Amino acid sequence: MKRLFSILLAVISVGWVLATGETSAASSVDHHLFAELAALFISSALIAYLGFRIGLTPIIGFLLAGVVIGPNALGLVQDRELIDAAAEIGVILLLFTIGIEFSLESLARISRLIFVGGGLQVGLTIGVTTLLLLPFGVPWQAALFTGMLFALSSTAIVMKLLADRDETGTEPGQASLGILIFQDLAVVAMVLLVPLLGGQGGGPLAILWALVRAGLIIALVLLVARRVMPKVLEAVARTCSPEIFLLTIVAICFGTAYLTSLAGVSLSLGAFLAGLMVSESRFGQQAFAEILPLQILFSAAFFISVGILLDLQFLVNNLGLVLLGLLLVLLGKSLITFVSVRVLGYASGVAAASALTLAQIGEFSFVLERAGREVGLTPLGVAEGGAQTFIACTVLLMGVTPFMASLGKRFIRESISDTDAAEATEIPQDLEETLAALKGHTVIAGYGDNARALANALDGAALPYVVATLSPTGATEAEAQGRTVLRGDYTKGHILDAVGLQRASLVVIPDDRPAMAERTASIVRAKHPDIPIIAATTFQSSVADIKAAGASEVITAEFAATKLLVWD
Repeated sequence: MKRLFSILLAVISVGWVLATGETSAASSVDHHLFAELAALFISSALIAYLGFRIGLTPIIGFLLAGVVIGPNALGLVQDRELIDAAAEIGVILLLFTIGIEFSLESLARISRLIFVGGGLQVGLTIGVTTLLLLPFGVPWQAALFTGMLFALSSTAIVMKLLADRDETGTEPGQASLGILIFQDLAVVAMVLLVPLLGGQGGGPLAILWALVRAGLIIALVLLVARRVMPKVLEAVARTCSPEIFLLTIVAICFGTAYLTSLAGVSLSLGAFLAGLMVSESRFGQQAFAEILPLQILFSAAFFISVGILLDLQFLVNNLGLVLLGLLLVLLGKSLITFVSVRVLGYASGVAAASALTLAQIGEFSFVLERAGREVGLTPLGVAEGGAQTFIACTVLLMGVTPFMASLGKRFIRESISDTDAAEATEIPQDLEETLAALKGHTVIAGYGDNARALANALDGAALPYVVATLSPTGATEAEAQGRTVLRGDYTKGHILDAVGLQRASLVVIPDDRPAMAERTASIVRAKHPDIPIIAATTFQSSVADIKAAGASEVITAEFAATKLLVWD
């Protein structure tokens, strides 16, 4: 943590010199530190720009920047401690902003995803990896250790991709988030288990106490989020000082992360919890806007730090071995994640999209790998060669993650079959009778946050409606509230017939991504040329396309419920 704050102070000092021209302050800045920070940010900006010009995702550009400026290439950056600390700040700020965008209620809604889906994914990955390595003579301790390394995915990369594409609230996004949260929780236990696997540590009772301590800290953070944080931010906001507000937000982020780390909880999970605390106040979006520039700055450092790890000479000399390892991890982890999400009742397309998005190895695997090295554990039970193979596979998998996520997005649009839809929508007789009796009702396509607001508004106005959704979590929640719900893909003709489209007075598409909203509007319009269709989107650029597909009106998501009530 001391190194983290020294970097922050260095950046602030440099900014002060540039802003005021007081060169005397320059003497307080470590010139070596400044030179390496300058190389880091200048190269990342340049290579990210060049990557943008040729159509590369910024994450790929930052990884390439790390490879180019690292000690294994041009050698512009040699201080690995500096890069690691800057990267850690990036992960902390990224997870903090992700936490601000969520709420305790939204996490409660995906608790089954977290503990069942995440538990299956982590447990199966560790178990399968261990069983596959044992016949090859790998000691069980090293096999179990390798399974733990492979089980973790990159929270930083996946959440960055989902946030940039506005897909955090989609079904694949929610499934990925749930599994990632469980992985971050599992890191606590893994860090404690590594010394035991290496023949050191304090025994099972020490691990149990550490887990209990971590649970108590998390519970305390959540209590503060409910009872204290809204009042604190209210008092700070009344000062009307942007400087004090920003400093308070940074203090909450790093202070919570540090305090939770004292209990064995990872810094990133602590930062996520800090973001949740802020999200419980009405100043969450203001905090998000204030912290975002810092988050962008230091997140770049994280991706650069990953690229720096890659030893190009080892990669070239062992390309076949690295590609084989990459392929095995990709296939094995994708299959296990697919099964874990499918078990929860999600459609095959959703499970496949989540599996491809989470197929890489995560940043916390580097933390575990270093901890294992200190007690004599190495990936695959092989000394230096195993560690370098692991690093090369991890960096390359992180690099292809944007392409895998894009493939998963295409898969979910195109590969959900009519068979899947039919299996998901065997209509019970009592529900079929309820649907048949509907007339002049509203069809709500999907069940996310905006759909909940719509349903609440319709309930208050005593207007009839039916919800069609493929989300098992959303359907279960709506049914528990006494709402009429049909589980199925509302882009399929027989589902639209089942919800009484021809007798309906309005169709609302409140929560979908632009591509899915466009597809839904097109299919509904083809089946019912005269019915009004209201769609919501967060992208102004997609309004024209959704209207062209058949929507009567396209509005911003936050006004969907209001628009419905005034529709005549």
